[in-house]
Amino acid sequence: MNKAVKFSLLIVGLVLIGYGVYALISPEASTALESVTIETQDNNDAYITLVLGLVAVVLSVVGGKTYK
Repeated sequence: MNKAVKFSLLIVGLVLIGYGVYALISPEASTALESVTIETQDNNDAYITLVLGLVAVVLSVVGGKTYK
């Protein structure tokens, strides 16, 4: 595999992992009623983003190696 493709996959993978972690941590919607704060999250997209990022990083590291 070409070095430029490996480097691009690594960068894309790291960006996807970073965005996935951010999406997991930050709440989607929040409301406050006097002393009560309610936050909701939908993490389905965050898990998909994390998995795609991990796949891209693994492909950048393992891609192009030949095993004998």
